Amino acid sequence: MDNTSLNITQEFQNVYFPPEIIINLLLAFILGVVISIVYKKTHKGLSYSQSFMITNIFICVIVAIVIMIIGNNLARAFALVGALSIIRFRTVIKDTKDIAFIFWSLAAGMGAGTGSYFISIVGTIFLVIIAIVLFKTNFGSIYKSEFILQFRYLRSDGEQTEYLNLIKKYARSHTLLNAEPSGDEKTIKLTFDILMKEDEDLNKFIDDISKLENVSEVSLTASKNDIDY
Repeated sequence: MDNTSLNITQEFQNVYFPPEIIINLLLAFILGVVISIVYKKTHKGLSYSQSFMITNIFICVIVAIVIMIIGNNLARAFALVGALSIIRFRTVIKDTKDIAFIFWSLAAGMGAGTGSYFISIVGTIFLVIIAIVLFKTNFGSIYKSEFILQFRYLRSDGEQTEYLNLIKKYARSHTLLNAEPSGDEKTIKLTFDILMKEDEDLNKFIDDISKLENVSEVSLTASKNDIDY
């Protein structure tokens, strides 16, 4: 077989027929949707991004397309690397877990693009189980019920301990994170990191502290890692 015939054979082997292309892209889309749903259901804190969910789907499909275009052609692979080298990504990753979802989308897209359906599907199912288990068990967290309590306190003569007594009643432990006085210095914004007791009602805690004299603008937020104070 001469070189011309060999090149034609190699090019033919790299061709994806329409049914295979549709199946690959459809699988990549479905896996991307699954990954995005898992991201939405397991996300904690205030850095949730709808655009990141959509990006995961696009990554899966785009990577599948790129893999099918490259095939076994080494020249195309180097050309793609050269084209991508001019791209500069300036978006800051707010949550380190987002990086794992990006790699998950890349892997799923590569699997769908190469026709490795079994590995892509089984791998995605396995990662879904891992993500749900880690989320349900709150793996890696030191505390079980950690919140940020913020409220504005009107200064008055004498030491006021009503809010401290109430915090001690509902919380297992508390730490003052920040005390920010207002411009006129009549009020002060207090920020506490609190660990709630196991069986305490959060709504009742908020209601009770809101009813205190000289206390206003009460807010209780989960996860101190995602809030500015």
